[in-house]
Amino acid sequence: MNETTEATVQGNETVEQVPGSPQEELNSVQGFAKFMDDGGVFMWIILAIWVLGVIIAVERFKNLFKFDIDGTSLMSEIKKNVLTNEVQTSIQDCSTNKSLLAGVLRNGLKRANQSKEQIQDALESSMLEAIPHVEKRLGYLSLIANVSTLIGLLGTIYGLIQSFAAVASADAASKAELLALGISKAMNTTAFGLISAITIMVAHQILTTKSEKIMGDLEHYSVKLVDLLSTRKTNKAQPEHSDAA
Repeated sequence: MNETTEATVQGNETVEQVPGSPQEELNSVQGFAKFMDDGGVFMWIILAIWVLGVIIAVERFKNLFKFDIDGTSLMSEIKKNVLTNEVQTSIQDCSTNKSLLAGVLRNGLKRANQSKEQIQDALESSMLEAIPHVEKRLGYLSLIANVSTLIGLLGTIYGLIQSFAAVASADAASKAELLALGISKAMNTTAFGLISAITIMVAHQILTTKSEKIMGDLEHYSVKLVDLLSTRKTNKAQPEHSDAA
């Protein structure tokens, strides 16, 4: 028999199933439906929570990767413009950039001719506005992962209670079979809860790492901008003192 086909005997007819065929896809859907149905109502609760977690994770991935930028390249461009007295060019470049770092540095550049304290205040204020955008809804992912696990365990305990109750009124010959079947079904919720929790936890860790990187860049390059603008003001002041002397 060809390795890429599977033969299934139905009555007196032989039906060949090609991998990826509609028949195989139908069987996969039916298998998943049976898996969900065997676990009871808790399976559908876990599925709803899982879908919610995936939606939040996708939204966070989309926005955090949009908010992020190569800080080294951006800062190099700003430094070149500042040292050539083209601060407005950097402000315009940052205005067209959707990253959080560009928005924070833009507010600092707008105060390039003011005191160091005023520049720092502008940067700190912008950072406080940016941080909630970075941390938004990340806590929900951790909660969803924990709740998925707990609901899975709750569903298993509930299924075991039902199984033991059914076995209590069954005849001795079928008790072992009924108990094994009940336990098997009850474990479905634990397995599905763990699948949901693991995937959401992985997404949460990736997103947390990305958010920490963004916030680290905000702090690091804000300090560098303050130092750059302070150096620029010092260099501008020195020729004036030389002329006066």
